[in-house]
Amino acid sequence: MLDYKLLQALATVVECDGFERAGEVLGISQSAISQRIKTLEVRLGHPVLVRHPHLAPTPAGQKLLTHYQQVVLLERDLRESLPTLDEPATRLRIAINADSLATWWADTVAPLCQEEGVLLDMVVEDQEVGLKRMRDGDVAACLCAGDVAACLCATPQPMAGARCEPLGEMCYYPLSTPAYRERYFARGVNDAALARAPAIVYGPHDQLQHRFLAQCGYHGRFPYHLCPSSEGFVRLALAGVGYGMIPQMQVEDHLCTGRLISVVDQALHVPLYWHTWRHSSGLLQRLTARLRTVALS
Repeated sequence: MLDYKLLQALATVVECDGFERAGEVLGISQSAISQRIKTLEVRLGHPVLVRHPHLAPTPAGQKLLTHYQQVVLLERDLRESLPTLDEPATRLRIAINADSLATWWADTVAPLCQEEGVLLDMVVEDQEVGLKRMRDGDVAACLCAGDVAACLCATPQPMAGARCEPLGEMCYYPLSTPAYRERYFARGVNDAALARAPAIVYGPHDQLQHRFLAQCGYHGRFPYHLCPSSEGFVRLALAGVGYGMIPQMQVEDHLCTGRLISVVDQALHVPLYWHTWRHSSGLLQRLTARLRTVALS
């Protein structure tokens, strides 16, 4: 039989990224936390944590964390049918793409957090990484968008044992300031201009800019800034240092005032999919039901 105090210690150390902070959260000493991890490793016969170059669970530790996360969600379901049990707040770890987090996500999930006392642990990842985190058990669900992700993603095929639901799509435009467009695209969007104009790209796995360029018939190299922040992405565009694929819903005010304009009248429509395990907890099922009301277009 597993000792869940030991699994709780492991989960807290990983969540807090350290033994000292984990001890503070659980109200015990750092040495007591270390002893619980050591006891777990002795009973398991395998290490559960890698200390260097940074703190991370081993494959065996990750399997235990996956099991512990599922147990926490199942216990929450049990407390709903047995309300006399203590009900600590449930932390739900979800991989999500940055653009959803910067636009519609908060208003959609706020009622669930407020009504049920859910604490969200949102991991901002590109699609490939987000789906891998879910597959490895590091997150309970994944939301992905186009070629960026969050398990919210544009992969319509569910993983084995999981289900995938479409939530609509986000509309992206290649936006810049009027001065930037005049400087680089005064003669139109052609191969020479696209090869010279600095773009803004979210990260090394972000393929939205590449998809837009391919849609324009351009497959060559281009200069670009890397900016792993959805809000910072918009600020760079407003500062005139580049143009980039930005969700229309994120910058409606700037489009209305003319501070941002599209360098070409072409949009990129990116589908959103919500991935969860087939046998999800009641909490995840209710979150999925809320997400169905989003109906992005």
